[in-house]
Amino acid sequence: MIRSYASKGVAVRRLLQWCGISPSGYYYKRTDRPRGRRPTTHSVNAHGELFENEVVLKDIEATLQQEFCCYGYRNMTGELRDLQWIINHKKVYRLMKEHRLLYGSRIRPRPFKRNFIRFRSVQPERPLQYLSMDIKYVHVHGTGRNALLLTVIDIYSRKVLIHMMRTNIKKGDVLVMLSLMLLEYKIDGMTIRNDNGSQFIAAAVREYLREKGIDQEFSHVATPQDNAYIEALHSNIQREVIDRYEFDSLYHAQLVIDRYYRWYNEKRRHGSLKGKTPSFIYNQYQSVSL
Repeated sequence: MIRSYASKGVAVRRLLQWCGISPSGYYYKRTDRPRGRRPTTHSVNAHGELFENEVVLKDIEATLQQEFCCYGYRNMTGELRDLQWIINHKKVYRLMKEHRLLYGSRIRPRPFKRNFIRFRSVQPERPLQYLSMDIKYVHVHGTGRNALLLTVIDIYSRKVLIHMMRTNIKKGDVLVMLSLMLLEYKIDGMTIRNDNGSQFIAAAVREYLREKGIDQEFSHVATPQDNAYIEALHSNIQREVIDRYEFDSLYHAQLVIDRYYRWYNEKRRHGSLKGKTPSFIYNQYQSVSL
């Protein structure tokens, strides 16, 4: 209506007064962008050098990684200024809020790109080319609790290379076991498969394998078929050991599992190995290669 009368020569301001509408309300045009200036994407240091905000964010995260450090945005602003950043507290607040680093928020590691298993079935050409690692629950009747059995097998020969049994297995235990394994076995284009357990996706474990030159493959979520080789071993353990024994203690379970793995490597015949034992296939390749 205002536009129709305005086209006839009546002043818009007078029409707005008659209708009781404020000029700001009439001329306001809504947009999808947030109000105000766009946030800056770069920061300047005391030397006049321009950096992306990601660099500032790394300094914030490094400060918060200090033990007992729970700085808010104002104390963090002081820390950044000591690090030669020219920055105000409002920008620090925005950066910390966007990345959930404000006081009271949990600091979570950034997601990483996992190398998922592409082919469930592989045809290794030699031992120690493809390994498989996984954890199985073993019930200990004497304690009424489950223990965790961590095992690494060689896919070529199905040989159990190393294992560990604990009431609780963390990333440190995985690192210790892998270190002991690599003291005995040579690394040459090795790839290890595992699921997405917290022990295996830990940054320390991934970094250790990367430093050793070992490729790490992750099974897809809720897809044990991706790690079928060691799942078959777990099926044998369940049928041949766990379902037949009642363990008085963790130590008793460890003794039985140790004996079983020795028998498994040296005596148990495998249909997939044409009736041969894992140790026979492993040693046969080693003798031929020499």
